[in-house]
Amino acid sequence: MSGEQNRTVSGSEVNELQAGIVSFVREFGLHQAEMTPCGVPLSVSQAHALTEIGNAGSLTQSDLGAALRLSKSTVSRLVGQLLEHDWVQRDRGQPDDGRVVLLRLTESGTLLYGRLTQARRDRMFRLLERVPEAERQTVLHALKLLTEAACD
Repeated sequence: MSGEQNRTVSGSEVNELQAGIVSFVREFGLHQAEMTPCGVPLSVSQAHALTEIGNAGSLTQSDLGAALRLSKSTVSRLVGQLLEHDWVQRDRGQPDDGRVVLLRLTESGTLLYGRLTQARRDRMFRLLERVPEAERQTVLHALKLLTEAACD
């Protein structure tokens, strides 16, 4: 963002955005360490990792880290947790290159991924249902703008 754009943002707008995001995070349940906002008893980072692997079918640990925007060491710990719970397995990616290791969901990981996907969809439906129909596109557009603005 350029300096010119920064000067047009008031302190009260910054305060309002901060209070709004903090309030949303709390109401949505993102601050609960061991429960997803959709009510599945696992951490948000585990849920995101399962979702990325499940959506892709398989991922390298490096690709998972890039998708989640997490450091290498954080992804290593996260994958360790997923392996410990038997939600993912490591497979050799290519017969001719033993260095490539892919993460894939196990049977229990696939079941959890399905449960998580449905719970998330149900939660999003209930959330969007509470937004007046005439304002839904505005909310979705604002969310897209905020997401783009958050990208560094």
